[in-house]
Amino acid sequence: MRKVALDLGKRKTSYCEVAAGQVVRRLTVSRIETLLTELGPEQAPAVVAIEACREAWHVHDLLTAWGNEVIVVDTTRVRKLGVGQHGRKTDRIDAEVLALALERGGIPMAHVLSPARRELRRWLGVRRGLVESRAQMVTTARGICRELGESLPGCTAKHFVANVRKAALKPETRMVLEPLLKTLETVGAECEVAERRLAELAASEPVIRLLSTAPGVATIVAAAFVSVIDDAGRFHHAHQVESYLGLVPGENSSGGKRRIGAITKEGNRYVRALLVQSAWSILRSAPADDPLRQWGQALVTRRGNRIAVVAVARRLAGVLWSMWRRDTFYDPRILAASGARELKRAAQSLDERAEALRRASKKPQVVKLREATM
Repeated sequence: MRKVALDLGKRKTSYCEVAAGQVVRRLTVSRIETLLTELGPEQAPAVVAIEACREAWHVHDLLTAWGNEVIVVDTTRVRKLGVGQHGRKTDRIDAEVLALALERGGIPMAHVLSPARRELRRWLGVRRGLVESRAQMVTTARGICRELGESLPGCTAKHFVANVRKAALKPETRMVLEPLLKTLETVGAECEVAERRLAELAASEPVIRLLSTAPGVATIVAAAFVSVIDDAGRFHHAHQVESYLGLVPGENSSGGKRRIGAITKEGNRYVRALLVQSAWSILRSAPADDPLRQWGQALVTRRGNRIAVVAVARRLAGVLWSMWRRDTFYDPRILAASGARELKRAAQSLDERAEALRRASKKPQVVKLREATM
């Protein structure tokens, strides 16, 4: 099959085809659809390499429908292929480097999300954008009130507008705040629309309900975790999941000396932040006999809050993966006795499972200490 690489750009896409280590065809197009004459169904099929980016999934689906084999390249490892080598990096050079690497073999591939998980991730992104906008406007409104010598009572962002309208504020303060309040009402309504859609998507994904049985985890956290992991079977053990989410310590060991640093923070930043929020919730609100909380509190005593909460988030990621892979609900008795790896040997009755899912369904969409907008 032909070997082709595309460097996808915002305005232009560079096309490079190689054979026997030599460039045989170059093109620059403004729209991917114009490559129908090169990669369309009437042409000889090709193996096409593209870097993972915003439009990669759309391009992947389109080129696959045309009859090509598409490889999405992991962007965190493209430098090992020679991209940007010797300080030379252009769309044409990048496309050529990818095409030559594709012909050599051993190209690092990125996982392509399933269509259902892509939609879940899109709606999570919509909700996140709305929640962040709402939080920013609430902060701005509170700052304006402080500047004008007014004070507003503490409340959640969802109830902020109603509380401000009931507050005893000076007319000039109300006039300044009115544009923000009107916008907050609109954003709040749209946020509810996004959350309803997420609830519908979650209802069609049994695994989300299953993961919601864990402490500190509700619909949003479970949905975000599922949308990023996509397929539990592509990981062999919990540590791989923890590493994929950037929750493991970085390491720079050589010469017989082991140097362990802060967590790597690789992978999806939003899911990592949500897991940390869940960890805070576990440490402060989970039942006192919960093994995750007990383990975390022991770590707080030895290492302090900041290290302990990240460690709990890391362990929670492994537990969620194990629950998903083994199709088990969260059972603190089993976790306390055996650890996450032994959940697969759990003997859980249908009645226990139904009761765990019933409790999970009563949780709000977000179990939180504060709005998770990171």
